[in-house]
Amino acid sequence: MREFNVTGLCVPEEDYMVDISGKIEQIKAMVDKRSYFTINRARQYGKTTTLAMLKRELSNDYFVAFISFEGLGDENFATSAAFCDAFTHLVHRALLLTSAEREYVDAWLDSGITDFMALHSHITRMCSPDTEGRNRKIVLMIDEVDKTSNNVVFLHFLGMLREKFLARKQGADDTFHSVILAGVYDIKNIKLKMLGEGLISSESSGDKIYNSPWNIAADFEVDMSFSPDEIATMLSEYEADHATGMDIPAIADEIRSYTGGYPFLVSRICQIIDTKLGKDWTLGGVQDAVKVLLFEKNTLFDDVFMNIENSRELYDFIYSLLIEGDQKRYTIHDPVIDAGVRYGFLCNKGGEVAVSNKIFELLMVEYYISKDLRNKKRVNGVLQRDIVKNGKFDMELCMVKFAEHYAEIYNEGDIEFLEKQGRLIFLSYLRPLINGDGFYHMESQFTDLRRMDLVVDYGKEQFIIELKIWRGEQYEADAIKQLCGYLDSKRAETGYLLTFDFRKAGRKSAGAKWVEVGGKRIFSVVV
Repeated sequence: MREFNVTGLCVPEEDYMVDISGKIEQIKAMVDKRSYFTINRARQYGKTTTLAMLKRELSNDYFVAFISFEGLGDENFATSAAFCDAFTHLVHRALLLTSAEREYVDAWLDSGITDFMALHSHITRMCSPDTEGRNRKIVLMIDEVDKTSNNVVFLHFLGMLREKFLARKQGADDTFHSVILAGVYDIKNIKLKMLGEGLISSESSGDKIYNSPWNIAADFEVDMSFSPDEIATMLSEYEADHATGMDIPAIADEIRSYTGGYPFLVSRICQIIDTKLGKDWTLGGVQDAVKVLLFEKNTLFDDVFMNIENSRELYDFIYSLLIEGDQKRYTIHDPVIDAGVRYGFLCNKGGEVAVSNKIFELLMVEYYISKDLRNKKRVNGVLQRDIVKNGKFDMELCMVKFAEHYAEIYNEGDIEFLEKQGRLIFLSYLRPLINGDGFYHMESQFTDLRRMDLVVDYGKEQFIIELKIWRGEQYEADAIKQLCGYLDSKRAETGYLLTFDFRKAGRKSAGAKWVEVGGKRIFSVVV
């Protein structure tokens, strides 16, 4: 019986898998064109599984040498000789699994290859037509290329491949038909990583830090995230085995809405529903799976926190994006944005920077709230049992109690701090009240940075709250109108509006009231 797998390579015979044949077809077209390229994606983004499926697809037309640098010891990268020896052994082992003749495969092992010049000639011999004139089309795929312990040696190897690629274009050499590198870092990033780790110095490298030996690489533009239709293919396979009666399109859309199609997150939600939630394949089951996922430790989340903690610039950037609601125009030339995209946190949404999926957003907001509560030790004085009655969350009372809490901490002399921290104060107040039974996510309005929509799920109910800063009577009327439009998109009749008034003069008096606009009921609170 097949299962959902999140612990490594997926294979169709053992695991429920998304049908990625469309992606494989696009990648194969690049191989057929003899392209050299790199697949750079975040951790646990399905790179290894994609390469394995690509290998299957290519095996009828090519000899595929699928190797990985993961697990190689430091000694294999200590010198050029050590690397050349390790490389030829890896290729030999990989080709043993192909239809290539054993005599040819064994010829890859040559003890006389002790430097890159010798390896250069050896690759030429092994990729040249055989005695009968048949071309040996070898596709070299290297996984985990950024796991190298001595990147300088690896960069020399890439330089050699580049030289052979250019010579082949001129008809002056034989080499690999196509080369595919897979990892988190691209080659320029590897050089920057080396600089940061002290493996090379900026004085000795100068502009060469940005001069990549991989500038021959074709652009890799295949979208490796899973679309709702692709997620549905995996659910269909599962449904054929289990007959749960699930609404496949609706469940696929819901999973995509939380994960952004991030492969690990998609499979993990499905795995949780299958193994921990009694196969509850409903929209509520997806939401419950998200709750379980957010409270577990896994290597992907550990990687998220590690990368945020290791870069103060990235930490502050994501904080300003999520908590302060600052607008950030997307540009790949900003190294902080580039790092966030590389790690899978950030994406381009209509020309603006956004967190790539709701799960990462929830995870990061919780991270910042936890640090805020730990560092500032704010206590809101309100208990969950005060707000939750008979399993129902009283959002109206929650908002009123927050206004009282905010009045206690408000300080006229620290307006700038409050204007930046207002959202965090509310989220820090809300978190313990829904903890364990609900969760929330933000949907920032990129056209208006002074407002943010907060969607709170508790039990089977959903509450939509708009947070905004007071900018005048007309702006408030517009905000209510916009909230009504958002309620329509969510098919909701009731909404909540929280307004922060930071003016020193003419400040509105705090208050709470219900208003009806266009058939919608909105509970408006001003603090």
